[in-house]
Amino acid sequence: MALGGNAMTSPEGSAHPADQVRAITEAMEHVAELVAAGHEVVLTHGNGPQVGNLLVKNEIAASVVPPVPLDWCGAQTQGTIGFTMLDALEPALTRHGVDRPVAALVTRTLVDADDPHFREPSKPIGRYLPAGEAQQMIDHGQRWEDRGDKGWRRVVASPEPREVLDLAAIRTLVDAGHVVVAAGGGGIPVVRDADGALHGVEAVIDKDLTAALLARALECDILIIATDVDHAMVDYGTPHERPLEFTSLAQMQAYAADGQFTSGSMGPKVDAAMRFAESGGRSIITSLAHITDAVDREFGTIIDTSP
Repeated sequence: MALGGNAMTSPEGSAHPADQVRAITEAMEHVAELVAAGHEVVLTHGNGPQVGNLLVKNEIAASVVPPVPLDWCGAQTQGTIGFTMLDALEPALTRHGVDRPVAALVTRTLVDADDPHFREPSKPIGRYLPAGEAQQMIDHGQRWEDRGDKGWRRVVASPEPREVLDLAAIRTLVDAGHVVVAAGGGGIPVVRDADGALHGVEAVIDKDLTAALLARALECDILIIATDVDHAMVDYGTPHERPLEFTSLAQMQAYAADGQFTSGSMGPKVDAAMRFAESGGRSIITSLAHITDAVDREFGTIIDTSP
C-alpha cells in the first residue's frame, strides 16, 4: 500500500511535527484494520512535505553550511516517517487484538545514470525564491528556473525506478511476519557506476511507481494507492464528471491515452496502478478511510486485468 502525502500532514497541509504525528496516527489505525482483517501488508509512503521542510532549512542555512543533497533528504525523511509510523502502528494493532511485529527499512532504489530526465531536469520541488536567494543555491550547484511573477523554483530529475535494492531484506521481514514500512518517497535514488559501486544522486522518484515495482517484486496480490479521494474520476471538472469503479485495464489505458488524468495529480497514481495490473495483480485507488472496504468489498477504483 502506497500512502499519499495527505496521510502525513493535517487536512490543511500543515507539516508541523504535531500535525504529522496526528495524521500518521490516524492513518495507522486504518492500516491496523487491514492487518486485523487478515491481510499481509507492506507500506510505502510519500515524503514531499517533509523533504520540502528540509529544503527550506537548506536555503536558510546555505551561507553557513553546505546544503544537504536530495538523497540524504530522502534517507532522513524515511527514517523520521518510518519510526513515527511504527510508534503509531504498534498500539493500533494492539487495540485491534493483533500481535504482529513491525519494522521500517531505509531503502535504496536504483535508477539509470543515463535516464533522459537527468539531461533535462523538469520536476519542480520546494518553494519559490527571489532571484538573489535562488542564485545562492545555484552557486551550490543546484538548477533553478525563472517562473515569472512567482519567482524562481528548483527543478530536479525524476528518473524511472529500476530496482528496489533492499528487496531481500524487505522479503525476509515479510516472511518473518512483520508489517514493513519501506521505499518511502520512492526510495533513495542511487546509480551504479561502471565498477559496480553505488552512490546517491540528486533526484526524486515517484513513490507510486516504486510501490508498483516493489509490489511486483514481492508478488503481491493487490496494490492499494491510498489518496484523498474515494475514486479516480473521468471528465473531471465538467458536468459529465463521474467516478471510476470496477474498470478493465484496457479501459483504463484508453482513458489515460485520452488525457483524462493530469500529470500533477492523478496521472502518476493511474500509471503505477496500470503497471501493476499489467503484471497480473489487482490495483485499487481509493481514500485511506476506505482501504479495508476496497480490499474486502470492492470499493474505490479497481483496475482488473480482464479485457
